Amino acid sequence: MPGDDGGEYTTDGADDADRDVDLEDDSGAVIAAVGRQIRLWREAAGLRAAELGAAIGYGENQVYKVEAGKRIPKPEFLDRADEVLGAGGKLAEMKKDVADARYPKKVRDLAKLEREAVELGAYGSFVVHGLLQTEEYARALYGERRPAYSEDEVDRLVAARMARQSIFQRRPAPLLTFVQEEATLRRPTGGRMVLRRQLEHLLELSVLRHVEVQVMPTETEEHAGLGGSHQVLKLRDGTAVGHNEVQLTSRLISEPREVQILEMRYGLIRSQALTPRLSRTFIEKLVGET
Repeated sequence: MPGDDGGEYTTDGADDADRDVDLEDDSGAVIAAVGRQIRLWREAAGLRAAELGAAIGYGENQVYKVEAGKRIPKPEFLDRADEVLGAGGKLAEMKKDVADARYPKKVRDLAKLEREAVELGAYGSFVVHGLLQTEEYARALYGERRPAYSEDEVDRLVAARMARQSIFQRRPAPLLTFVQEEATLRRPTGGRMVLRRQLEHLLELSVLRHVEVQVMPTETEEHAGLGGSHQVLKLRDGTAVGHNEVQLTSRLISEPREVQILEMRYGLIRSQALTPRLSRTFIEKLVGET
């Protein structure tokens, strides 16, 4: 599964249809339980699936998939079903559990750490870091995956990625620093216009007081990041963890000595990159060239 350097997360409600479930993910049990409850309430109300679907604005097949635990219901599905079936809030109350289960486990684990972080530093060497990606850039990345993802899988992953970006609005605001390899800002992932909007998005984020974006020029001779992308998160309790994801491997790093090495490397990377102000000028120049 791709991670921050490969594009993997999105916003709730990114599509009109509810999303398919990955039954190998531990969220499958939650969604199956919710589906059974909906079916039991429907049967108790004496309604066929087609009748429930018509009453809440969904197709019969979608209702069957939700009840079978093969489709993740959106919040409005649960709200409408609760009202139509007279569940007294019992179905609507499940929205929080469903929201947590909408995204892959790896995404949930990483998002949980980000919610606890007071500082996050990330170096991206191949693509724009996930927290900085626009939705269309992330979608383009997932579209390049082989074996290919289905449209539902792409929607789910993009939604999870965008949802993680709420970290920029969190208060009190964590310190967020990013170093992007120059090549990641020149590669026209998704086409020139997608790249241009991605660069403009970086400029918008870079003016936030708690965000710093730096560029590592290709011509830089001394480079402590040749081992690849990584990030370091410092948590509220004073501990720190690292995260590294390459190809099919995702790894959270908690062993103090290894985290210390990542912190040292990231500090060197920041010192070798352009300053935030010079980086902004560099990105503005790229926008003009795109």
